Amino acid sequence: MSRLLDEPRLTPQFCFNQTVLRDFLRVSRSTIDDSIAQNLNALLTPASEGFDPSSTSSRQIRPQSKRPIDSESCRTFKDRVLFPSWQTRSDVLTYCASVATSPDPEDPDSILRQVESAHARERVVNERLDPYSARYFPREARTEMLASLLRNERSVENIIRARTWALVGERCIETAPQTADEALDEWRSRRGPER
Repeated sequence: MSRLLDEPRLTPQFCFNQTVLRDFLRVSRSTIDDSIAQNLNALLTPASEGFDPSSTSSRQIRPQSKRPIDSESCRTFKDRVLFPSWQTRSDVLTYCASVATSPDPEDPDSILRQVESAHARERVVNERLDPYSARYFPREARTEMLASLLRNERSVENIIRARTWALVGERCIETAPQTADEALDEWRSRRGPER
C-alpha cells in the first residue's frame, strides 16, 4: 500500500512558492490517486481462494486485476490511506485560499506595481499616432496569481477524485453509491473533531 505523505507546514511562504505547492500536490496525487489501480490490486490476496486446477485448462476471460475486493480491505484502505490523503490536500488548498484572499503587506512587487501604475497614469496616449499606446497590463499581485493557481488546482482535484472514486466503486464490494465529496464528508463526520 502506498505511504502517506506528511502534511506540509502551512505558512504563507509555502503557498506563495508555487513550485513547492504544485510539487506537493503532484506528488500526493501520484502516490495515491494516479496509481489507484495498483493500490487496489495490492489489497487482493491471491491465495485466499485457493488453487483451482481447472484454471490452467482454459483461458481466463476475467482478468485478475478486475477481481472485486472485500469490503473490509477497501474500508481500511479508504479510511487510512485515501481519505487522509484527500483531507491533507483539501487542508492545503483551503489554507492557501485563505492566504490568497488576505491582504499581503509583504508582497515584494507591491512598490514596483505602484510605480508602474503611476507611470501609466502619466503617459500620453495618442491612439492616432500609436494605436498601442493605450495598452497597459498591470502586474498581478502574488495573491491574485495564487488565487488563479488554486482555482486550477481545485478543478484538477475534483477531476482526479471523481476518477479515483469511480475506480474504487468498480472494485470494492459494498461501496455506497455516493460521490467522492459525500464519501469524504462522511469519513470526516465519523472521524470526529480530531484536529
